[in-house]
Amino acid sequence: MSGPISQADSAASIEEKTEPALRSSFELYPSRVAVVGNTQVRRALPKRQRRTIGAWCFADHFGPETLNGKRGMEVGPHPHIGLQTATWLIEGEIVHRDSLGSEQPIHPGQLNLMTAGKGVTHSEEFSGRKITSMHGIQLWVAQPDATRNGEPAFEHHDAIPEATFDNASAKVFLGSFGGATSSARTDTPIVGIEATLGIGSSVFELRKDFEYGLIVLQGMVGFQSHMIAPGNLAYFGADRYELPLTAREPTTFLLIGGAPFPNNPLMWWNFVARNHEEIMQAYSDWQSRAERFGQLSSSLDRIEAPKPQFM
Repeated sequence: MSGPISQADSAASIEEKTEPALRSSFELYPSRVAVVGNTQVRRALPKRQRRTIGAWCFADHFGPETLNGKRGMEVGPHPHIGLQTATWLIEGEIVHRDSLGSEQPIHPGQLNLMTAGKGVTHSEEFSGRKITSMHGIQLWVAQPDATRNGEPAFEHHDAIPEATFDNASAKVFLGSFGGATSSARTDTPIVGIEATLGIGSSVFELRKDFEYGLIVLQGMVGFQSHMIAPGNLAYFGADRYELPLTAREPTTFLLIGGAPFPNNPLMWWNFVARNHEEIMQAYSDWQSRAERFGQLSSSLDRIEAPKPQFM
């Protein structure tokens, strides 16, 4: 599941600057429904008001969906620059393929992490196996200047470390949390966990220098007087040592966070850049089938790029 970003997702991504968050702030935003390939998603990030959370810059929550004989996720070959894609499943199966030669099925509780760097092509494909349901999320992480023009890479992690604490547990797929540390690559100070909260309450310890976002996957989470349901993004500003949460039923959510990103990335279509010139060059290179993005043979149609609004 890979974008694309549209003007409806983040009109601010062309010219405007995101307002800095108040310290220890709390904001709640509805997701936007979009269709990617053959799958409907709830796009939690980006927002006009909240472009990034740490280096996290994109989040598409798909499912839960009963397939009833429908093929699983299919998104044809498309390019990326300047970001990492992190794919996390709750149910189902997806096959990742890319121009590096990777072909990797992913199952629930595993992580596929692709680093685009200066350019890569990939697709998400149906495995051909009978799948009864699909549920998961794909996220993008903006790469910093130090690595965003580097070589593309791909890694798969099927052993995800876990942390347990009072009435809750967490699978740590990026960064460190609760004493557990992922072996996946990180280019900025960042964390990503899938947390399970039992009926009742628990307190999640945070890093004071991180800002955080919460996306409920199943159930509902209570924070102070707010109830956070699937289809919403909750944002928590920095300067928090802990996050007290409650649940009336067993609940699963994603908690993502990181040090505030030092740049205001320019996001357009499947590209994360810093200026219009970089976007226009990437668009031109993809349309001309330049070597930059490599080659990927697929039974799915190659996705052509729309013309940038500012060309």
